[in-house]
Amino acid sequence: MSQFFQIHPENPQLRLIKQAVEIIRKGGVVIFPTDSSYAVGCHIGDKSAVERIRRLRQLDDKHNFTLVCSDLSQLSLFAKVDTAAFRLLKNHTPGPYTFILNATREVPRMLLHPKRRTIGLRVPSHPIALALLEELGEALMSVSLILPGEELPMSDPYEMRQMLEHQVDLIIDGGFGGLEASTVVSLVDEEPEVLRVGCGDPAPFANAG
Repeated sequence: MSQFFQIHPENPQLRLIKQAVEIIRKGGVVIFPTDSSYAVGCHIGDKSAVERIRRLRQLDDKHNFTLVCSDLSQLSLFAKVDTAAFRLLKNHTPGPYTFILNATREVPRMLLHPKRRTIGLRVPSHPIALALLEELGEALMSVSLILPGEELPMSDPYEMRQMLEHQVDLIIDGGFGGLEASTVVSLVDEEPEVLRVGCGDPAPFANAG
């Protein structure tokens, strides 16, 4: 049975954030809100937690996981960021975007795209996600909470509790979530490329090159 924490979406209770981070550190799989939709995440290097998330979402090894970072300096540990990419990142983080970048050696191999050595990274602007990251002191590994066969992410924490309480260790209820995942932008090549349109406005990247 998973735990169910009701955390205030604007002023997260530190006591509950600390308990949530303890669960993550012990290898737990956690559902948490972001500024786009709810996500399911775990500790960055935890292989068995990663496998549990793959099973929950029915993902193959080609699915890019995302590293959720607290700020740009943490993000640049995991990605090679040139000047043009840095300018774009600075203008659009924190926000509802996931950026695909070339990975550094800091990224565990199991999280990389098998052929391209790329990684998805994002800096969310949701107070609960940021509080978790600050307390944890490192990046979180995550994917959007979209169940197999569904088009849209789950948005109702009580429905998550009914359906997933035996598959995750903690569900954080921060109120109803968004129905769109983040907008995915590749910064791997010279020109930015929008790979998926979500709740972040894709327009700034259409002519950013």
